[in-house]
Amino acid sequence: MSLLIRGGRVVDPSQGLDAVCDLLVEDGAVARLEPRLEPAPGDEVLDASGKVVAPGLIDIHVHLREPGQEAKETVATGVAAAVTGGFTAVACMANTAPINDSKLITSAIRAAAERSGLARVYPIGAISRGLEGDSLAPLGELAAAGCVAFSDDGRPVFNAELMRRALEYSQHFGAPVVQHAQDLDLSGDGAMNEGRWSVCCGMPGIPGLAEEVMIARDLLLLEETGGRYHVAHLSTARSLRLVREARARGLAVTCEVTPHHLVLEDRAVIESGFHGHWKMNPPLRAAADLEALVEGLADGSVDAIASDHAPHTADEKRLEFELAPFGIVGLETTLSICLDRLVHAGRISMPRLVELLSTGPARTLGLPGGSLAPGSPGDVTVIDPEREVEVAAARFRSKSANTPFEGWRLKGAAVATVVAGRVVYRAPEPGAAGH
Repeated sequence: MSLLIRGGRVVDPSQGLDAVCDLLVEDGAVARLEPRLEPAPGDEVLDASGKVVAPGLIDIHVHLREPGQEAKETVATGVAAAVTGGFTAVACMANTAPINDSKLITSAIRAAAERSGLARVYPIGAISRGLEGDSLAPLGELAAAGCVAFSDDGRPVFNAELMRRALEYSQHFGAPVVQHAQDLDLSGDGAMNEGRWSVCCGMPGIPGLAEEVMIARDLLLLEETGGRYHVAHLSTARSLRLVREARARGLAVTCEVTPHHLVLEDRAVIESGFHGHWKMNPPLRAAADLEALVEGLADGSVDAIASDHAPHTADEKRLEFELAPFGIVGLETTLSICLDRLVHAGRISMPRLVELLSTGPARTLGLPGGSLAPGSPGDVTVIDPEREVEVAAARFRSKSANTPFEGWRLKGAAVATVVAGRVVYRAPEPGAAGH
């Protein structure tokens, strides 16, 4: 079976391509990309007139919760949310229960993804055994089982010697070390950003310094050891400056930012009435940090936008703000938020957004995809930049509904998601049930 996607604006930063043309996918891979192609008998045809045709979007930071926390999310519900949001592939963090620090857990996650038959799933293995930060997990075993990176995300690698050894050892497998940058002594029991608004309301704060000190330490280690280092959910202007300076010295460092750190300020916590849906780690930062991150998108300093999709049950998020768990879901809102608040607002171009959501993530973790060049995986996201959507958690494919964006009206969304040449998601017609 072949799929012909006709008449779309093909945006592929990997080739410097932005032009209206037809795309043919055969046997699960991109076969041809030409101004005009005619379908062969039996070909499936997807009309993309007036739409953007992009390499399949890749989210390099999600929590699928399986095994062990299936009340929040499963691999099946997570990948269903992913394709609804336009993502053809996701990389999932290791803080499952049990922790993904063995080939058995990695293999189980991959098997669950195969059964779902939707988005591709790339496991990220733990850096330390049990995420306890004491001893290295078996990185070679994890890489052989299919892990594409190593991270203790949810917790920082606080032990400097352990991080040094992780940076050294991971080089044997060509995989980056992904750090949840947080100095636990500085962050303490904080629940929101330390600043004007935390002082006003008497809420314990998490200073930006907690992130920045950890990044600065790790970059010194990276300079000593070599290797590849990736900063997860970078959230402050000074953190971004540290990354820029390290790159100027030739260090192999990359970073990602999340949509919520691009569009929500710390004062939103107070405006929400201290609802748990506005609690995340790192916390929502000040306006100056938000502006610096958006500038980092535009000037190429940021490598990827990632959702940090972190499902939690409604009961957990209804707890008092200081007791509620950190994190929000994002697979089904990321693209629309970025289109509405970044592209339509004139902050970045459509090709730059595609780079941040596809080409950049693929390059950062060394994943297949991120390109529509012939021979590339037949993973495609078709985007309608003009489609009006309203965020409604009750319609999420995710098992969880912890979003601060409920009720937001946004312009732009995925209308078709293609994995290995197979259409795995089509958006309902405007006005239809579920839209």
